[in-house]
Amino acid sequence: MTTRTFLITGVSSGLGRAFAEGALAAGHVVVGTVRKPDDLAAFEAIAPGRAHARQLDVTDDEAVFAVVAEVEQTVGPIDVLIANAGYGYEGVFEESPLAELRAQFDANVFGTAATAQAVLPGMRKRRSGHIFAVGSMGGLMTVPGLSYYHGSKYALEGIFETLAKEVASFGVRVTIIEPGSFRTNWSGSSMRRSSRSIPEYDELFDPIRAARQAASGNQLGNPAKAADAVLAVIDAENPPVHLVLGSDALRLVDAGRAAVNADIETWEQLSRSTDFPDGHQIVST
Repeated sequence: MTTRTFLITGVSSGLGRAFAEGALAAGHVVVGTVRKPDDLAAFEAIAPGRAHARQLDVTDDEAVFAVVAEVEQTVGPIDVLIANAGYGYEGVFEESPLAELRAQFDANVFGTAATAQAVLPGMRKRRSGHIFAVGSMGGLMTVPGLSYYHGSKYALEGIFETLAKEVASFGVRVTIIEPGSFRTNWSGSSMRRSSRSIPEYDELFDPIRAARQAASGNQLGNPAKAADAVLAVIDAENPPVHLVLGSDALRLVDAGRAAVNADIETWEQLSRSTDFPDGHQIVST
């Protein structure tokens, strides 16, 4: 087995912790980032000598680049990045403050992008490496009440699908992880929620919020198996750019993409009617 050095953001709990524990159990070296100093020693105790903790707020760009540089100097070249840090925000769009949208993007989008940019120079020069961005099935489909979260995860899809095309010739691989509902605190204590204020949304949204809270702790997905799946992808000859995890994610993503395709097919002739007859077609790769 090839021993790799992982950098995983957000390892205090949830999928980030599961990814870290899975990589450590497989014999790899893991640098995990946490936000609270109290979590540093607990993480390193998982595998003394191979588990390294760093305190980091991924919304601080300078700190992200500084931590990556320090890790590569003191621990070793980063072979695998799992940019996992982030959180969920639940709320009807009209009721949700715009400040919460900015905060959601700061953590979920800009923090993930900064971490990827920080590791890229080393991976490009070494002509190897694997970048994982933890997206969501919510980056490929939507449900009411998660507009800010969906927006952040859709943004990751566009950024990292493009990045995969830009760095493929350097031997750097990019995979967007798109989990369904996993048994973590994502929909429980880790989620931020807007206050209710507009009664017209009660009939639509109140049952959705209640069902999500009731399901917390009983989700379908097993985080340890998600970690196994990620390790399998790292060793794959042709890893996917999109990695959907969970049978619920498969079902909901299929339905979401089918709805988009139905709109495209229904309105195809109107779409074509806007062309210049002598215009140039965009070439895609």
